[in-house]
Parts: sequence; structure tokens; C-alpha cells
Amino acid sequence: MSYSYEILDMKGKKVGDQKMSKDLFSDEIINEGLVHEYVVMYLSNQRQATAHTKTRSEVRRSWRKLYRQKWTWNARVGDAWSPIRRKWWVAFGPRNERNWTKNMNSKMKNRALRSALALKAKSERLFWLDKLELSEIKTKVVVDSLDSMKLWGQKLLVVLPEKVEIAAKSMNNIAWVRYTTSAQLNPYDLMSFKNALFVADAFDKVEQRLTK
Repeated sequence: MSYSYEILDMKGKKVGDQKMSKDLFSDEIINEGLVHEYVVMYLSNQRQATAHTKTRSEVRRSWRKLYRQKWTWNARVGDAWSPIRRKWWVAFGPRNERNWTKNMNSKMKNRALRSALALKAKSERLFWLDKLELSEIKTKVVVDSLDSMKLWGQKLLVVLPEKVEIAAKSMNNIAWVRYTTSAQLNPYDLMSFKNALFVADAFDKVEQRLTK
């Protein structure tokens, strides 16, 4: 099954139709497991190994036994190197040498993006805007346009053909809206937002990415 959607202008009126290619976006190519694998990879690559504890060799403490073995009615204890003592060395603690990086080949990434787009299309959460005309930085113009398209108050990912400073700054003050470009679009961004709005020829550029 292929999908077809209306292209709207900034006042929410229909100005055309957008059809998704059956070869690229259909129910048959949806692979939710691959989308999940991409999301896991993306989050893992954002992770930084900042937690770091000292090992036994990195602290300096006395080797002397702290107190006698018997007749103290306390738990027997050895020297001050014991890892059960607070603020001293930690046994098997986190180290900043750990590498969390994961990888995925380009074919798998493209298929994950196709699957994410098809999932959004299947749930009718993709929208098209013919063009975003802004002569100055004006958040109210964007808000009014989204309201006319009945997208106000919903988590929204706006996909631009390329970064435009005026459009980007006009959306920065809207907490539930985030923008990206067709070159940077990825499955994680798509699945993180309820709706996705493609502006002008942004969707065509995404299709070109997937057919390379």
C-alpha cells in the first residue's frame, strides 16, 4: 500500500497532493526491529563515559590491619584498602575508558529511515507545507500557520530543505517544535515526535538520499 497526502499552504488550505513512492514507502518494507536497532545505536553514540572511579592501585592507604581480629565484637576487617569503606577505591566501578560507540552500515540506516517514514505515514502523522515564507524573525507567524493546519500544541518535527536562519529562529521559542534539515533527518528524530511536517521540497531531497 502506498500513501498520498495533501499539501497545505500557511493558511491551512490545500494547494496540491504529495504521493509517497510505493517502492520506497509501503507497509511491506516496514521493519520495526531495525528502527529500534537504530534508536539504540543513536542513544548509545550520544553517551559519554564521564563516570570514573579510582582502582586499588590509584589510591594511597596504609597496609596496616586496622584493628585486631578477635575480641572486639566487630566484623573482622583487614587493611584500609578494603573497597567497602566509603570514599576509598571502588571494586569494578565505572571507568572513563569505556567506548559506547555502535555502528550501522548505510543500507541499514536507509532502510530504518524508510521504515520510520512508513510508520508515520501509516499512522497519518506526516504533513506537507508548500513553502514557509518569513520576511523577518516572527514566532507568531509560525504559530498561526501551525494553528491553521491543526498542529498547535502537538510535538512536531519540522523538516526544512536546508537551514534558513529566519525560519530556525522563528521556531526556537516554541517548546514543542524542533526543526531539522532533509540531510540530517534520521529515524530517532522521526520517532521522537508525534508529527512530522515537510516544508517545500524537503521530502523530495529525503527520497533522493534513499535512492542513492
